[in-house]
Amino acid sequence: MDPIDAARPYAGVFAIPPTPFLDSAEIDEASLRRCLDFCVLAGAHGIVMGVNASEAIALTDEERMRVAAITIRHVDGRVPVVIGVSGVSTASSVLYAAHARHAGADSVIAMPPYVLHPPAEEIFDFYAAAAAAADGMPVWIQDFVGPVGTPMSLALLTRIVTEIDGVDFIKEETAFAPQIISGILASAGDHLRGVMGGMAGRYLLEEARRGACGTMPACEVTDAHVAVWNAIERGDEREARDLHTRLLPLLNYEAMYSFSIYKEVLVRRGVIASAKTRVPGAAHLDAENHRELDVLLEDLTPLLSLGLRPDF
Repeated sequence: MDPIDAARPYAGVFAIPPTPFLDSAEIDEASLRRCLDFCVLAGAHGIVMGVNASEAIALTDEERMRVAAITIRHVDGRVPVVIGVSGVSTASSVLYAAHARHAGADSVIAMPPYVLHPPAEEIFDFYAAAAAAADGMPVWIQDFVGPVGTPMSLALLTRIVTEIDGVDFIKEETAFAPQIISGILASAGDHLRGVMGGMAGRYLLEEARRGACGTMPACEVTDAHVAVWNAIERGDEREARDLHTRLLPLLNYEAMYSFSIYKEVLVRRGVIASAKTRVPGAAHLDAENHRELDVLLEDLTPLLSLGLRPDF
């Protein structure tokens, strides 16, 4: 792993590990540590923990903060760690952000409160409170779709970034995200230190052309995402497109089955012990799902630098 680039600490593939559970639904700390090591070994430029793909909404406050602390301690400065601090209220997010700061996170990322969605003025006040709790750590805005997320207008995003000190980055993953990336980079200017895409990196090629500094996908094929990003960084657009095209079938399958696919791939790769999820209504994969996944992973294997079963 190359040393962190002090000039661009937030660029590249920032992988999102899941929260691994035992079959009993308790948090599996050993699998979590293996997953963090896997992300680093696969070339991730950063780690994002405690967000949607981490099943943060299914954790208690104590569990969220324990997972955050384990993540920060185990990564131990090898790559930057971004801790998710979205919650049901401003008070919840302030609690999580203060904990992340004391635990040694590099930055935090937040959606506005996600049960009762606040109007624009309250969203502005929310990010001001989050930045105060972060107390100098960079804050990311996560612009995400409902029912969990609260999509924000370009005018509101611009106002937050330009008027609140410390709110420096955006993860953009709403409808027409590539166009919004162009818009916010133009409107926020030097107040915005970077914007990354989401949605599993499915639109990364266009997002990068429009100025995105990276992407935040779930971590099960981090090595494949890193291969795409490295080709982009080299300026090899043809190679980047070829690699991305090979990756897309799995990303599209994930869009349908979400957590269940992330975790099943990590089980198959020997990273976590169980695909157990706590999210209500999560898909239960049947024999045909597993057969399709066999084919998808076989086709993707050449992009997996660590192989299907990394040797830890």
